[in-house]
Amino acid sequence: MGASERINLLDFDRAGLEAFVADLGEPKFRAHQLMKWIHHRHETDFAAMSDLGKSLRARLAEIAQVRPPEVLFEGVSSDGTRKWLLGMDAGNAVETVFIPDRGRGTLCVSSQVGCGLNCSFCATARQGFNRNLSAAEIVGQVFIAARKLGNLPHRERRITNVVLMGMGEPLLNFDNVVRAMNVMRDDLGYGLANKRVTLSTAGLVPMIDRLAEVCDVSLAVSLHAPDDELRSRLVPLNRKYPIDELLAACARYARARPRSSVTFEYTLIRGVNDAPEQARALVKLMRRLPSKVNLIPFNPFPGTEFQRPEEERIRAFQKILLDAGILTTVRRTRGEDIDAACGQLRGRVLDRTRRSSGRRPEHQPATLEHAA
Repeated sequence: MGASERINLLDFDRAGLEAFVADLGEPKFRAHQLMKWIHHRHETDFAAMSDLGKSLRARLAEIAQVRPPEVLFEGVSSDGTRKWLLGMDAGNAVETVFIPDRGRGTLCVSSQVGCGLNCSFCATARQGFNRNLSAAEIVGQVFIAARKLGNLPHRERRITNVVLMGMGEPLLNFDNVVRAMNVMRDDLGYGLANKRVTLSTAGLVPMIDRLAEVCDVSLAVSLHAPDDELRSRLVPLNRKYPIDELLAACARYARARPRSSVTFEYTLIRGVNDAPEQARALVKLMRRLPSKVNLIPFNPFPGTEFQRPEEERIRAFQKILLDAGILTTVRRTRGEDIDAACGQLRGRVLDRTRRSSGRRPEHQPATLEHAA
């Protein structure tokens, strides 16, 4: 059986792996042993899994594999930020970023290759949509980072938070994303508390309601504007699910999952959505439900018409929200010396590869709308 035909065990959460070993005639605890080998010890060789019987190890080697994405490039910033360019298939690649900060380590992962939502300020949108990532490809990003960082879930935890804020709209890859988040939150997986796994969405209202039914994680909503007219220009999905409907869905999510949090992401763009009156309009929206705001100064990319606001304007916007009692943070730029901003690393590495090989450019997905 070829490698492409063997089952990738990274694709299974606990329930899926228990069903898999049951089909092999093995007891449930074998699945638990496998999960520990894979996600705690980062082992890919079944022969090394010493507490499994020899016959089971031989059978697994025939029909299964533990195959994470290929690391095409790794960069380490002077501020500790790490970025990996990970190859998937057919020339596709995504970026995964690890950001250490005062006793916590946040890993930003992607859920799709490209994105089809066409937000006007997003580099990924200019690349279009290619395909959904499998659960194995999403979990594989965590596997690679955990192995590289020496992450031990119950002894030396390097990865304390995972955010699905990279390339793609997670709720449009619902089943694979939920299965991957199950592994992240499982004690036999990466052992993260529910509130330390965050899903970021542009606002697919029906899928927010569906998420509340099956998964208890923190929710981040890409808002970016305090009124429908502007938000529809920045986030075209708003035409289908306007702000009132979106906030109502967020309120339902907060009621259904009271231990989790709802954060609103607001990318500040000079002369577009950074005026004091827009901050005051945002305050009125935020008073509708318990929430916090994460201000993200716009990070320019080649070909964009938008610019980052001046620092004084960013702080003035934040102050209006803070003075109104709205918990508001400003996201700091990290990893600039390793091109940790959206799509910069991927473009630099793959363009260089094409020049050296003489290949013509192919469809190029960008990545990581917010991670850096």
